[in-house]
Amino acid sequence: MTASVKPDISLDILDKPDIRVGTIKSVEDVAKSDKLVKLTVDFGDFIRTILVGMKGERDDLKEIEGRQALFVVNLAPKKMAGEISEGMLFDIGYADGIIPVLAQPENTVPNGTRAG
Repeated sequence: MTASVKPDISLDILDKPDIRVGTIKSVEDVAKSDKLVKLTVDFGDFIRTILVGMKGERDDLKEIEGRQALFVVNLAPKKMAGEISEGMLFDIGYADGIIPVLAQPENTVPNGTRAG
């Protein structure tokens, strides 16, 4: 069953998140967490550490290394399980209860390319 559509928003709200393409350079375990892994992501002009709750969602987390994906890069840093996260990964499916997949560009684009 498909979830109902959320209420309408104004177009200016979509301009607030800074969504960019980054290449996942490494995936590391976060020892103090049952869910979190630490991604090191290259956005061209800067590198960020982004914590993602994807432990147990894939047989081999290393399979996403080298892949591009979409990330929100203008969230305030947040400490989780003793680590600092500097953004958020966009994935598809989690909210609908399916195993999430990465939101990825159709073709390779320069790291740091903005969505929207």
